[in-house]
Amino acid sequence: MKKLKKIPVFKTPGAEEKFWAAHDSADYVDYTTARPALFTNLKPSSRTISIRLPESLLEALKQLANKQDVPYQSMLKMLLADKVGEKMQLKSR
Repeated sequence: MKKLKKIPVFKTPGAEEKFWAAHDSADYVDYTTARPALFTNLKPSSRTISIRLPESLLEALKQLANKQDVPYQSMLKMLLADKVGEKMQLKSR
């Protein structure tokens, strides 16, 4: 096993960025000892789904979204999140 170099202390994020752009991390980190990790505070991932809606409901959704100046898909996600949250609170009582 080769001797690993010591990672320097950086004064700014920009200095760190430049350093790692010019250096290979394999010289500084032993990846053979890496373990899986969970990052629970990261942004939740999204999944594409297909859903059939009555045209009248879709048009009403688009009108609501237009009034609030947001994309209708975002409006749908907000409405679903609100309603699911309400139902979950009622269920936990």
